[in-house]
Formats: sequence, C-alpha cells, structure tokens
Amino acid sequence: MIGEPLTILLVEDNEPHAELVIRSFGDHNVANPIRVVQDGEAALDYLFQRGEYGDHEKFPRPNVILLDLRLPKIDGLDVLREVKTQPQLRDIPVVVLTTSEAETDIARAYEYHANSYIVKPVDFGMFTKLMRDLGFYWLCWNRNPL
Repeated sequence: MIGEPLTILLVEDNEPHAELVIRSFGDHNVANPIRVVQDGEAALDYLFQRGEYGDHEKFPRPNVILLDLRLPKIDGLDVLREVKTQPQLRDIPVVVLTTSEAETDIARAYEYHANSYIVKPVDFGMFTKLMRDLGFYWLCWNRNPL
C-alpha cells in the first residue's frame, strides 16, 4: 500500500552482524521497520505466517529480505529456493548478504533467483556505507510491483 512503511526481514544468525545492520540503517535515517529472525526455519515460519508469526499485523509481509547464507536449522540457499518457488512470495526482493565469496554460493544464489548477492565488507566504514546505499536503493529508488 502506498504511504505504508516498507518492512525489512533480516535473516541473520550472527547477533553482532544483525545489530550492525540495524544501527547502520538507523544512522543513515533508514527508519523502516526491521524484523529479525535468526535461522532459516524461523524465516520460513515468518514468511508463511506460521506459529508465533501468525499475526499479520504484528509480523507484516516484508518488502525486502536480507538473507545470510550460513544459517542454523535451514540453510539460507534453501530458504531462498523456497521463497522464489512460492507464488505468494516470489516477488519479494531477496538480497543475499553474506561473508561467503565462494563461486558456488554465488552461482546457486542466482540460480535460485536472488535479486542481489553482496559480500559483507570486513571494514566497519565500508559496511556502514554499504548499508546506507543498500537501504536507499531497495527502499527508496527501486520500484516493485504493487
């Protein structure tokens, strides 16, 4: 809906990384609501509104997913594949945000229809700049179907 805040689903099992993403967005005035889940199973439960995520008002459909690859319970690539094969979810942009530079991970992510693949910079300054640019691109400049 026009005028409603765009929701970000951050799927990240590393708490310091999740905090850094949230803080970086806040520091750059990206004030969109960020929902965080820490494993692949919770990500799918959130997206399919199962279990504790059944309340649509409390857990709205995300407008973009930031997805780590190395996750407990269900791997990030398996989450990506599931999202992109479901008609009700496949139009949600999925940005893989990971430390993996492995060619096989990159190839599989795009094979499973990732919208973007970004390797997390080790340098704090570069990471915060990346988060600023990422936030503005996916939440301000990019246009998705309604």
